[in-house]
Amino acid sequence: MAFVHQNRIDSVLSRLEALRPGAQLLVTDPWSIFYLTGFYAEMYERFSGVLLRAGSTPVIFDNALYPIDEYENAEVVVFSDTDDLSDVLMRSIDPTRPLGIDAQMRSGFLIPLQERGAAASYFLGSGAVAATRAIKDAREQELMRASSRINDAVMAQLPALVHAGVTEREVASQLLDLYAAQGCEGFSFAPIVSFGANAADPHHEPDATALGDDQVVLFDIGGQYQGYCSDMTRTFFWGEPDAESSRIYDVVRAANEAAERMVRPGVRFCDIDRAARSVIEDAGYGPYFTHRLGHSIGLQDHEPGDVSLANEALVESGMTFSIEPGIYLPGRTGVRIEDLVLVGEEGAEVLNSFTHEPTRIDR
Repeated sequence: MAFVHQNRIDSVLSRLEALRPGAQLLVTDPWSIFYLTGFYAEMYERFSGVLLRAGSTPVIFDNALYPIDEYENAEVVVFSDTDDLSDVLMRSIDPTRPLGIDAQMRSGFLIPLQERGAAASYFLGSGAVAATRAIKDAREQELMRASSRINDAVMAQLPALVHAGVTEREVASQLLDLYAAQGCEGFSFAPIVSFGANAADPHHEPDATALGDDQVVLFDIGGQYQGYCSDMTRTFFWGEPDAESSRIYDVVRAANEAAERMVRPGVRFCDIDRAARSVIEDAGYGPYFTHRLGHSIGLQDHEPGDVSLANEALVESGMTFSIEPGIYLPGRTGVRIEDLVLVGEEGAEVLNSFTHEPTRIDR
């Protein structure tokens, strides 16, 4: 017999009531469903969802192709491909209440409900779940620590994979085995391995580029451990770094550490971004820091919420997010240094211990 996480559902419902009093919420994001119920299935074009409403038992909607346990504290509605989905959902949706929809619900499922008057009104309700997921409980915090310790261990093995003439793709192809050996289920995201000028592309995909003399070597990697993601970037030097690569490394490191010192409850995310960005701008490289400072992370590598100039929300204890400033000189070189932080009552716990010191890989 399975159980939903009632404390998490209660938190979502409390936030939903503050957002839209008296509303109900239909959650369709598979990772949010897992977070609330422990059930995960990648449905592709099929529907899965959880209906939440204060004072009512949660209702889990499951396609019969995906076996699900019985639940002690939730109703499970099983339907098939031949059922009319709107009919199935409307048996549980209260037509007199507003219905919150999460951002992942497909229009092909939503519009028929709207056309048939399934609810009194409709609104975007993702924030209630996202805000709850953003605050990691004690067990989640331990899993984030463990996942990041594994990432440190994998990063420590990567310099040994680098040698003259090796390609980015050849290095990247070896990473999955390193994570598996540490007990991970897989990657948090496809690893980034960038040599030389390729490091100027923040989301470069490993290709057939061979390592040349005196280049930067950038690794952006993460694994998934017991469902929780890690994410870290380090930039190494193969051979002797040129003067500008060495200089921008020092600037990026200073920006990373300035931002991490700011992290504590009550600080605005935009101010953390500004702390790092100001270091880079003051050094004359402002136009070459081309992305936000960080993103939230947990069950997914990128979760709702970010560290950016546009986000005026306040940091709260229990949040986990990345701090990853970078400088990217097109056609020449790039540097990024990324850590994950866990917010405590007094400040940031940096989850990565791998050194920030500039590190040369021996030839």
